[in-house]
Amino acid sequence: QVQLVESGGGLVQAGDSLRLSCAVSGGTFSRYTMGWFRRAPGKEREFVGSITSSSSSLFYGDAVKGRFVISRDNAKNTVYLQMNSLNPEDTAVYYCAAKGRLTGSMFVASSYDYWGQGTQVTVSS
Repeated sequence: QVQLVESGGGLVQAGDSLRLSCAVSGGTFSRYTMGWFRRAPGKEREFVGSITSSSSSLFYGDAVKGRFVISRDNAKNTVYLQMNSLNPEDTAVYYCAAKGRLTGSMFVASSYDYWGQGTQVTVSS
């Protein structure tokens, strides 16, 4: 059974940085494309970014491009989301997800096979 556990969320002020971690167990982490999504109150789930299995390709949503950085450590079965220059619009529950299948777009939540429980990030103005 594949399990994803996010950590690192919290309450920060605008302009601050925060790093989220997502530890994966029970699967072959090195084969997964990993993604980060978020859901703000009253809004649909939004693509934040993704990283391919070998870290050869990274993609970011327009709202976070230039501020957020995704990385992964295959030896630790962990993916990270470094969030810089946070603003109140970044307030959301952040989810990591693992995509094991070869089909489906990495930008679409339904393409992912496994999900974490989410971690709350709140940015005050």
